[in-house]
Parts: sequence; C-alpha cells; structure tokens
Amino acid sequence: MTAWGPILATTDFSGPARHAVDRAAHLAHETGSTLSVMHVTPGEVLAELRRWLGTGHSSESQLAQANRQQLQQLVDAVGTARCIVAKPVQTNGSVLEEIRREGDALDAALLVVGARGAGFMRRLVLGSTSERLLRRTTRPVLVVRQTPHEPYRRVLVALDFSPWSAQAVAVAQHVAPQAHCVLFTAYEVPFGDKLRYAGVDEATIEHYRVQARADATQRVNALAAQAGLLPGRWEACVVEGEASQRIVEQEQERDCDLVVLGKHGRSATEDLLLGSVTKHVLAEGSVDVLVSTAR
Repeated sequence: MTAWGPILATTDFSGPARHAVDRAAHLAHETGSTLSVMHVTPGEVLAELRRWLGTGHSSESQLAQANRQQLQQLVDAVGTARCIVAKPVQTNGSVLEEIRREGDALDAALLVVGARGAGFMRRLVLGSTSERLLRRTTRPVLVVRQTPHEPYRRVLVALDFSPWSAQAVAVAQHVAPQAHCVLFTAYEVPFGDKLRYAGVDEATIEHYRVQARADATQRVNALAAQAGLLPGRWEACVVEGEASQRIVEQEQERDCDLVVLGKHGRSATEDLLLGSVTKHVLAEGSVDVLVSTAR
C-alpha cells in the first residue's frame, strides 16, 4: 500500500477528542500513513497559573508531566488497538499557531480534530480559532463527530462544480478508499419565485426545472468520469433546494457516515467554509465532516 501522507490529530483529552484520535489511527492503519498525536497546553492557561502561583512554581512542571503521561498513554492505547506506531507531540503556546506549525513541519496530509471538546478544542472547532485555522490552512481538516468502529462505508461529497470540487472527490478517495461515494449537488430554478410573480406559467417554470436538473446530472457524471470513479462504486444525488439543508437530509436518508465539502465556492472570494453551508452541516448534521482546502 502506498502511504497517503502524515496525519496530525489533536487532543485535549476529552471524550470527543479521543474519538478523533481513534479515527486518525484507523485512517493511518488503512492508508499506511504515519500518525502524530498532538496536545497543546494553551498559553493563557500557563499565564493564569503563573499569575496566581508565580513563575517557576512546581505545579507548572507537574502539569507538564501529567500531560505528557496522559498523551503517551493515549498514543500507546490507540497504537495497540490499530496496530500502528504513533508519535506523541506535547507543546505549549497558541493552539492555532502550534497546530499550524506542526502541520507544516510534518507536511501533514490531514488534520483531525474532534467536533466537540473541552477547553481549547471546543473553541477550536466552534469559535473564531477554528475559522482562522480553516481559512488559512492549505490542509484538509477532518472534524470527527462519531465513535469510529469501522472504515467509512458511504461518503457524501458535496459538489458545486467550482475548481475545488474535483479536489474534494480526490481527498474523499484518500480518506475513505473503500467507501461507496455519493456525489451530491443541489440545483434551484433561477428566479423561480420571481418568475411566478411576473406571471410566468408553471409549464415554463417546470421546463426550466427539468433543464436545471439535467444540466446538474450531466456535470456530476462528467466529474465522476474525470475522477476515474468505477461503476458501482458511486451514485449521483441531484436534488432541488438549498444546499445546506439538502446535505443534512441526504446524509441521513442515504446512510452516509462522512460528508466532504470543498473549502471554497464558485469564486476565490467566496469562502464556503465560513458561510452558511458548512456551518449548517456542522451544526445540524450527525456524521463526520471533511473539509477539503485545496483548489
């Protein structure tokens, strides 16, 4: 098996973060990739400790030692369970900058975080730290929501036919090489409500709807052919409506366990990740989410 590339998982030792590390170990075993597991003690935590107890207090070294031991125990446990050797990485400072620095040092192919966490990991996924990390990184980010029991089985890849869509399919194939692929796109009749208001008859609007669906289906088929997806290993999912709502509906209806989104939309200035689609999928969906960041 040809290794995909280094995987970097981050943990704050919470339960959800443990799921993320376990999934990262599963992927490392499946893809033949190396795995590093990183814990960052936030700089503000150390600053607060020093403010109350003074610089050089024994509690600071005790905290560092406890974190190292807990990280090593976690690495040993997932390594044994998944038959891999994982590397622990313990550091202090800005969580965002330390993750970026380590990702760059490893040239990581994938960053893995938990969907919920305690302390900095919760802020990392749900707050401004997450937005800054995901806006700046050029590395795919996997947000883990579920306890991993098996390799991903069915992956929904959301397409908008921007230059990022083909890369989203490629990343999905790396992360879930054995999974059945659902290529999803949502279409809408341009100015549908306005056409009705303007008195355009329903037959004409229906004609536009049929044409929009046919165009979207053709583009999905073309992208699948371009990506080299084999017959029987993928299916098209072309639905009418607003994309974020339809993604959540279809991930459940089609029993998917991973959703893949491209970071950007149809133009370089439209950051889909920070817009309504990804926020809605992360807030309302129930499965893991992989954000592809490369064009």
